[in-house]
Amino acid sequence: MAATIDIALVYDTLLASPGMNETVKIDLKVSRKTVLLLSRALERGLQSWNTDQPGSALPEFAEKESLSELEGIISDCLQKAGLSALYEKLKMLNR
Repeated sequence: MAATIDIALVYDTLLASPGMNETVKIDLKVSRKTVLLLSRALERGLQSWNTDQPGSALPEFAEKESLSELEGIISDCLQKAGLSALYEKLKMLNR
């Protein structure tokens, strides 16, 4: 438990440091397979953070707008890779 608190404090400190709200441009060239896998991994991580599972310190220091931005990144990556419809159909299979 102490390690989780320490990690949360480190992240909280880093997120509050000057310049962290500045926008950066990242140019990635990855396969559609990687986009699909990365999107699923990010979404599963967001789902676990949204349920406040034990051991997840993210809700303690992450702002809601940061979480929304991550959701937007998932959507944007899927759209640019032309995988939005496929991804939604795959999610239906998981239910």
